[in-house]
Amino acid sequence: MGRHPDDMFGDENTPAYTIGQAAEMLDTTQDFLRRLDEAKLINPHRSSGGHRRYSRYQLRLSARAREMVDQGTALEAACRIIILEDQLEEALRQNEKQ
Repeated sequence: MGRHPDDMFGDENTPAYTIGQAAEMLDTTQDFLRRLDEAKLINPHRSSGGHRRYSRYQLRLSARAREMVDQGTALEAACRIIILEDQLEEALRQNEKQ
């Protein structure tokens, strides 16, 4: 049996947004989101029809990338920085658990 909708709304990893919705929410283009996928910053879920679906977590990463690119950082560099920041944050969380 599937999860209750109330459980999914609190989950930042639920792929709930289409590429069009995500682009509109972030005030960017669908092409920019596709480029983030190509740069391996985000890996959106694919629906059975092959359409990209984004989670809130992926939207936060995308917004950070957009901000960095708008400030003059190359897309590939921005993606690498964000990936490293995310990995560091996760490592620090794991350290705190030990």
